[in-house]
Amino acid sequence: MRRVAITGLGAITPLGNSVKEFWDNIIAGKSGAGPITKFDASKFKTQFACEVKGFNPLEYFEKKEVRKYDLFTQYAIAATDEAIKDANLDFENMSREQKFDIGVIWASGNGGISTFEEQLSEFHSGDGTPRFNPYFIPKMIVDIAAGVISIRNGLHGPNYATVSACASSNTAIIAAYDAIRLGRASVMIAGGSEAALTPASIGGFSASQALSKRNDDPEAASRPFDADRDGFVAGEGAGAIILEEWEHAVNRGAKIYAELAGGGMAADAYHLTATPADGIGALLGMQKALKDAGLTPDVIDYVNTHATSTPLGDISELVAVNTLFGEHKPAISATKSMTGHLLGAAGAIESVISVLAVHSNIIPPTINTKNIDPDIPQGLNIITGKAVNTKVDYVLNNTFGFGGHTASTIFKKPY
Repeated sequence: MRRVAITGLGAITPLGNSVKEFWDNIIAGKSGAGPITKFDASKFKTQFACEVKGFNPLEYFEKKEVRKYDLFTQYAIAATDEAIKDANLDFENMSREQKFDIGVIWASGNGGISTFEEQLSEFHSGDGTPRFNPYFIPKMIVDIAAGVISIRNGLHGPNYATVSACASSNTAIIAAYDAIRLGRASVMIAGGSEAALTPASIGGFSASQALSKRNDDPEAASRPFDADRDGFVAGEGAGAIILEEWEHAVNRGAKIYAELAGGGMAADAYHLTATPADGIGALLGMQKALKDAGLTPDVIDYVNTHATSTPLGDISELVAVNTLFGEHKPAISATKSMTGHLLGAAGAIESVISVLAVHSNIIPPTINTKNIDPDIPQGLNIITGKAVNTKVDYVLNNTFGFGGHTASTIFKKPY
């Protein structure tokens, strides 16, 4: 099967609205958390999140277009515009036939949840007459971001959305990878976006006891692996990557950041929201990614863990990591300590991080982790505090979602 290169990256995040700004802040170990400004959260148990700052949709759309798109689609377009430019793909000067072979697979866990909430709130606050926005349905549905990306760029290749909760965008990336390997496309845009910092979302996650309540110190609330962690910090944004058939990229002289070497998916088959103590779904997903890539565990230099700061989830994942790697101790970090948990966009933005770790030979840190939970396996190489400059040839990136979905990808140096 054909090799797959990564030739472009895009990011809209709580730590910056470009890949450079985002990466600089990740390496500096900054937190994107702060008080919620998108709605009045004063009566909520959790009053903070990792919001995108300073995003102006008018930098990307005409005013009349903005009304057509939910924020999750706006984030998707902004991130993909950057990735397309970064990859030096000139769609405007391509023939229509050339674009038959370029597709989009885009993910979101919640889609247009803010549009859904706003429209129902307006309906119930009125006289009961159904006066819904004509854009209500296309703004809300999860697949619309993939559709808008293709419409905007005239791309006729495979086009659809993936939904597997917080594993959604890693699932999208694996699907795009397969499309290229199997000859169904030469170039794919893949990633995910989320704009779910809404009353229903924050309220629902809070009711399930998933969110941190550290309202007095939000920047330190996302603390993976720490004995005092009390839940995840919700985040928003988008990550986009351009996947390209290797020879196609080489022939056009594209910059190649990394190679996507393998992907694996599995299931916990255990519980709606909790993870099993032995981390079986995580273990199987990682094993399948390694098998797909034709690699053994000892070559992995760095594991970008899912690690959301939930009491059970962090332990379960590291039990699986310890089982998989045994005596080999790859570097481990949890970048959600800085970005918060971008839900369905987590795998995409963490793929951007993983690609840049390979490209830059830098392992980003885990911040806020002061006292490792004693129930976590001992002797693991968890990077805390500061980024580490070291050779990074292979990165394993994990994402897991409610429902027991697991998806792991492996990025390697482009030798």
